[in-house]
Amino acid sequence: EETRNRVLEVAARLDYRPNRVARSLRAQSSKIIGLIISDIQNPFFTAVVRAVEDIAQAHEYFVLLCNTDENREKEALYIELMIAERVAGVIVSPAVSSSSYYQMLLDAGIAVVAIDRRLHNLTIDTVHVENRHATAQVVSHLINQGHTRIGAVIGTSDISTGHERQQGYLDALRARLLPADPSLIRTGIPQIPIGYRLTQELLALPEPPTAIFTGNNLLTIGALRAIHEAGLAVPDDIAVAAFDEMDWMFVINPPLTVVAQPAYAMGEQAAKLLLQRIEEPERAVVEIELAPTVHIRQSSARPVGR
Repeated sequence: EETRNRVLEVAARLDYRPNRVARSLRAQSSKIIGLIISDIQNPFFTAVVRAVEDIAQAHEYFVLLCNTDENREKEALYIELMIAERVAGVIVSPAVSSSSYYQMLLDAGIAVVAIDRRLHNLTIDTVHVENRHATAQVVSHLINQGHTRIGAVIGTSDISTGHERQQGYLDALRARLLPADPSLIRTGIPQIPIGYRLTQELLALPEPPTAIFTGNNLLTIGALRAIHEAGLAVPDDIAVAAFDEMDWMFVINPPLTVVAQPAYAMGEQAAKLLLQRIEEPERAVVEIELAPTVHIRQSSARPVGR
């Protein structure tokens, strides 16, 4: 009853319909797993969801999907809801990397697996890609193309992926003895409007970058919109390289240089780890790091004469 009241309290604060939430507080079902993702608009997470559902269905589990929109209050609501629903386990891509709310799941005896983003304050199963070296590799490629002023549009450092990709960007600059100009590093919530605004800020600098690295799919969309509206041509006026890949990235003109993540494989691994954790609660914690792939395409080509 106490948990139920807390869920309704959070729901009221977020302007959810209390009766809808109340109806969702059903009896325990050990065949339901929760999936809390940070932004369903991102095609990366669409692939993750597909993989998790495929594995869950194969093992006769149902998936309860929640989208936080990178909002910590919504995330807290959904964690409370998972406890109230007594789900068997939860796969989560956290809105921040140190949320204490996830300890509540463990205290309730619910298995937890983190995907894509780490939870630094908890010792739990985790599936992610290698972010830092892959970012350094693609930024080094931009340097090899003659760029010395490279802008970075990346997620905030309180998200593990944002922090690791920013460190990879800095690693590449240090390796080539290039200064890290703070004005060229722009961070924010990884959403399309944020990528658009941050790129506009970079392009408005007295000495704007000649290349931009974007830290995820949605930031890339926003950045490309800002570049297009500024009347700039890729790569003749400005080169672009991105972390994450969507299907359209290799068919637009020019095709984008990207770090591609194995999103479906990440979802598969996370779902398998969760089911194993449900069956073996005391087994050793597992961390799986998958390798992304760098695809060099025309968006980062060296302009004629540079």
